Amino acid sequence: MPIEVATDQPFQNLTRQTNKLMEQLHKGFFYPSENWTPSVNLYETSSAYLVCVDLAGVDKEKIDVEVADSRLKLRGAREVPTFVPDNQDPNSKIRVHLMEIDHGSFSREVEIPSDADRHKISATYRNGMLWVEIPKSS
Repeated sequence: MPIEVATDQPFQNLTRQTNKLMEQLHKGFFYPSENWTPSVNLYETSSAYLVCVDLAGVDKEKIDVEVADSRLKLRGAREVPTFVPDNQDPNSKIRVHLMEIDHGSFSREVEIPSDADRHKISATYRNGMLWVEIPKSS
C-alpha cells in the first residue's frame, strides 16, 4: 500500500527532533524523568484512522488504552532493559555507560477526530508496536 506523506506542516519533523533533544538533555543532566512519552505515527485510510505507538519492550499487560473526552489516552510502564549472558552470574554488577532507552511509566494522548466512531475502536499489539484502529463514522 503506498504511503502518502502530509505536506501541510513542513517543520513538524524538526520540531519533534528538537523536543526529543531537549527531553534527553533534561533527563540526562538536570533530573530523571518520571514519565516518558512514546513516539507515534498517525495514518488515515478511507475508512479509519490508525495510531501506531512505539512500545518496544513493554509487556502487553502493562498497557492501558482508554477513550475519554475525545482523546485516546495511553498509559503503562516499561522495565529497564537487562541482559544476563548464559555464563554470567545474574548477581554480578554492570556498569552503565549510556542509557537512552526510556523506562518507567509512560503516557501519551492523541485527539480523536470528530468523525470517528468511538464505540468501535480496537487495539492490537505486535512486534513492539501498539496499533489502535479508530473507524470513521458511516
